[in-house]
This record gives sequence, structure tokens and C-alpha cells, in this order.
Amino acid sequence: MQIRYAKERGNTRLTWLNSFHTFSFGDYYDAKQMGFGVLRVINDDRVIAGAGFQTHSHRDMEIISYVLEGSLQHNDSLNNGSVIVPGDVQRMSAGTGITHSEFNPSSTENLHFLQIWVTPDKLGYPPSYEQRYFGTDEKKGKFCLIASNDVRKNSVLVHQDISIFAGLFSFDDNVSYTVVADRQVWVHVAQGTIVINQQILHEGDALTCTHNEILSFKKGEDAEVLLFDVKI
Repeated sequence: MQIRYAKERGNTRLTWLNSFHTFSFGDYYDAKQMGFGVLRVINDDRVIAGAGFQTHSHRDMEIISYVLEGSLQHNDSLNNGSVIVPGDVQRMSAGTGITHSEFNPSSTENLHFLQIWVTPDKLGYPPSYEQRYFGTDEKKGKFCLIASNDVRKNSVLVHQDISIFAGLFSFDDNVSYTVVADRQVWVHVAQGTIVINQQILHEGDALTCTHNEILSFKKGEDAEVLLFDVKI
């Protein structure tokens, strides 16, 4: 089991964007942090009011947006247009090619969201888009499956052998997660503070472990946690 602290991440700071990179991305490069299995990117983005990412292109990547605070305006070349708010999970399969833009549509509120990239199990999928809302009750005191390759439990589709969970934890919650054989887990603390196997983790911190481990989540303080279960 290993911990990667928030302060160890890469950082891109512009006039309108403050982005922390868990893995190598853009101008941030660390040969030891090129991803975690098929999990390639976790960018922790904060965007000021009225700003955002201009139209740009992607291909052959599964892209998930997870809003923590504020709202995210999405438009793409498939004629999808939507506003994503906390609780929403947006999945975009770039496939053979897609262009899109992402903006903070508010004139007063900042935007805080995670952008997650997963490498697909093969190249050349048709580009596609999906969005689903997961309410607080679905995540409070437990892990809720939000993305998978078999859409079980009404999760959004990801073209890869990965299961992504989200949970909201308070002080009285006591939840465990078993990492089974031939699997590995990356845990990202998106907000708040939580104790995992007697280790105190704060916003932006991460923990990894491999098969045959049991993770215990306790003493959450306004904690929002994402858990990525991937094949070794």
C-alpha cells in the first residue's frame, strides 16, 4: 500500500485555470507517474467564472468529467450540449475522433471538477456521449458504482475493464472494500478528510494497493472519495 500526497502532484497555473495532475500531463512529466494500469489521467481542475477550455480534439480515450463544485458547460461535435453539476457523471468516448469545449458558464461562481482519462480496450470505437446523475443518497456512507464496462447497477459505460466508484463519508461511517486477486485499486480523495487503514488522507491525496487487501474507510470529514478498481 502506498500513499501519494496532493503536494507531490504536478501543477499547471494560468490566469483562469489551476490544475493539479496526478499523472504526467502536458508540461508536467514524471517517468514514475505515467498512469495506473489503464487509468491514465486524473486532473483536478479549478476554473474561474466565465472561463474554460476552448474547442479541442481527442481520439481513442474514455473521458469522464466529475463536478465537485459549480457547473460545467459541455458542447461537442456530436451536437451534445449540456450543463454538468455536482452529482452528474459525464462519459465521452473519443473513439475515432471528437471535438469539444468545456466552460464555466457562471459569471460569479468558480468551477471545481475532476477530468479522468481511461485508455480503451481497443482503438477505433465510434465516438459517443453519456451523462447520468447519481444522487447523494446513492453515495452517502457507501461506494456507488458510477462507471463500468458492463453498465451494471445503471453505471455509465467505459470501454475498459475498470470499475469506478464514488462515495460520501462522514465521521460515523465505517466502510470496507476488498481488493480481489489480480486487481489493483487507486483511491483519490476529492474533498474533505478520511482515515484509510489508519492513514489520514486529505483533499488531493491518493492511496494505492494491490490484490488481497482490505481497505477500511473511517472518520470521514465531509469526504468525497473516488475509487478505481483496475486489472493488474
